[in-house]
Amino acid sequence: MSNQAILLEIGKRLREMRIRKNLQQKELAELSGVSLTTVVRLEKGDAVTFEKMIRILRTLDMLENLELFIPKPPVSPILMRKLQGKKKIRVRKDGNE
Repeated sequence: MSNQAILLEIGKRLREMRIRKNLQQKELAELSGVSLTTVVRLEKGDAVTFEKMIRILRTLDMLENLELFIPKPPVSPILMRKLQGKKKIRVRKDGNE
């Protein structure tokens, strides 16, 4: 999928979500703190800054979708071991001594 195709798909999905939330482009722009031109450009598949897209995603309650878009990497076993540190080993005395 080309970069342009991805931008078009993102714009299409954001437009659908805006309509589902019963917002006009101008309302979304005002609530997001971006210009109307930014919303129009994004919905048309034109590039906008990532910060502006985040503002729009936040307004549309779609920020949780970023977890699917860019998931947190799993913790490697080596890092997990370092985070845990050395486990203390208890030595118990025999009760017969």
